[in-house]
Amino acid sequence: MALKKQTVSIKIKPAEFAARLLNWHQLHGRNNLPWQFQSAYPVWLSEIMLQQTQVNTVIPYYTRFLQRFPDINSLANASIDEVLVHWQGLGYYARSRNLLKSAQIIRDQYDGEFPANMDQVLALPGIGRSTAGAILTFSCQQSWPILDGNVKRVLARCFQVRGWYGQTKTAKQLWSISEQLTPQQDTARYNQAMMDLGSSVCIRNNPLCNSCPLINDCLSYQQQTQHLFPEKKPKKQNPLKHTVMLLHRFEDSILLYRRPLSGIWGGLWSLPEVEQVDQVSTWQQANYLPDLVANSLEEKLLRHNFTHFNLDISVAKFELKKLPERVADAVNWRWVPVSDLAEYGLPTPVRKILNNLLRVVAS
Repeated sequence: MALKKQTVSIKIKPAEFAARLLNWHQLHGRNNLPWQFQSAYPVWLSEIMLQQTQVNTVIPYYTRFLQRFPDINSLANASIDEVLVHWQGLGYYARSRNLLKSAQIIRDQYDGEFPANMDQVLALPGIGRSTAGAILTFSCQQSWPILDGNVKRVLARCFQVRGWYGQTKTAKQLWSISEQLTPQQDTARYNQAMMDLGSSVCIRNNPLCNSCPLINDCLSYQQQTQHLFPEKKPKKQNPLKHTVMLLHRFEDSILLYRRPLSGIWGGLWSLPEVEQVDQVSTWQQANYLPDLVANSLEEKLLRHNFTHFNLDISVAKFELKKLPERVADAVNWRWVPVSDLAEYGLPTPVRKILNNLLRVVAS
């Protein structure tokens, strides 16, 4: 795949930059992460989980996921429910759906072997340029530049790259620098060193500049402008939305429904929702016989913050005298015993609500 490049002039010699970084990594780098020195599948899994998620959070999820799905074919043959149960709490659920789709493509088109060609890797759902480069570098000993969040921060500070790196112009400049600096030899250790430096030394706030091997090359350090780089995303106040979740309980079972695969919490099991309290009655009429409701109570429970908006969640509780004769969708609606909730992938806030109201551990 031909990638349009934008060259940015840098004064430092790439070989010297890499040598300083590799010498530092030999003494201070991480060499005991569970996905290091592994084949493509565990490396791919780790790279997807590490997108917008910290290492310490990922490790227990990664370990449990590999125990359940030890290879690509076992993942490809799994149901979306099985995958989501092992992903719940990790967030950004589109990653898990794309992981399953990609595994199925690899099973069907590549005989279960992760492809070693950049174009083929980039064609898989959920894999961008940096993730593809990392997978091929760490598992196939190829030489590709990467540009994850840690690397962006190091390069933006070291070379004083202006602009928020979510902007196209800034991203192109950072890619140009990364391409020029990435060595053809020992690329895997170099890329790991860049990520380690960003996570442990060139941290977001109060970077530990005196411990940095690039201190003599860093323009931000020389001009004491570390706090200005990388430039932050322009502030925008997130809108506040409201929803009313409906908790229907009959004896020791509650009603769950599977959310659409696209959108927030896609594919997870959740509680039915209406936007406003005055819509509850209409919803009841459409889905249940009204005289089945013994009592109801609305409680304002929590606020959940998404990337682009904040959500206030209220709950209306209903105790049923008997199970209704019908539900809106027999495939995506299910009466679930409270004791079986751990078998269902639930959004974190829904799990918290059920833990609170039912006094059970729903995970």
